Amino acid sequence: MAAAAQRGQAPLPLDPQRERGASVTPAYEGWYRNPDGSFTMLIGYYNRNSKETLDIPVGPNNRFAPGNPDQGQPTHFETGRQWGVFTVNAPKDFGSKALTWTIISNGETQSIPFTLNTGYTISPLKDLAMGNAPPVLAFSQGGRKFSGPPTAIAAVLTGRVKAPVTLNVWAEDPKGMGQESGAGRGRSGLPSAATVSLHKFRGPGSVTFEKDRLPVANQGDMVSTTATFSAPGSYVVRVQANDESGEGGAGFQCCWTNAHLGITIE
Repeated sequence: MAAAAQRGQAPLPLDPQRERGASVTPAYEGWYRNPDGSFTMLIGYYNRNSKETLDIPVGPNNRFAPGNPDQGQPTHFETGRQWGVFTVNAPKDFGSKALTWTIISNGETQSIPFTLNTGYTISPLKDLAMGNAPPVLAFSQGGRKFSGPPTAIAAVLTGRVKAPVTLNVWAEDPKGMGQESGAGRGRSGLPSAATVSLHKFRGPGSVTFEKDRLPVANQGDMVSTTATFSAPGSYVVRVQANDESGEGGAGFQCCWTNAHLGITIE
């Protein structure tokens, strides 16, 4: 069971990866307390296929229980491990209850319960040992800033079918690191302050990004790409920013940022 592994390791069964035909497993990154006394559960997943992406609408094959089966989970599943891609809020009185996410794919059922077990307490907004913090994103110059786990739609955009939609992102590393000691190296081989990546999260059609990985050369720089949508409808695009701690913060649940863009295509 994914949630049974020790935090700091990849909490997932060690089945060999296949190109196609394998399952998708929910992954529990952990939970943290909010200032109002409620709790936030940070959740990701692992698609064991190396080449097969899957689209699973909310319903019998992609559901939460008890309660509303739609808790904002993805309906598009990229290959490999995707860390902390969405959150679910739990009320102050959640106590010892459990919320279970079930995914059925390629004939395999994977169900993981999420609880407030103290062994899964995390600090996604601050690495207390290293003093690290997640990158900061904005979607307009001087606009609202987002950092850490996604808790709401960060920005709303519109577009038309098969017409590129411009996505502008401003990014910085709150530690003040510049090119010399930033998030590693982009595809050009040059050091970067952070790396921004783009991902389809929900939507009825395919999404094609002009570039899906964008190194940010300097603090606060804008990076830009386009997204083209194959069908009309409502989409969510996930924008992720990583610093030098890498994917999933090297397994320690800090420090990266995910933000969700709501995009309506006509």
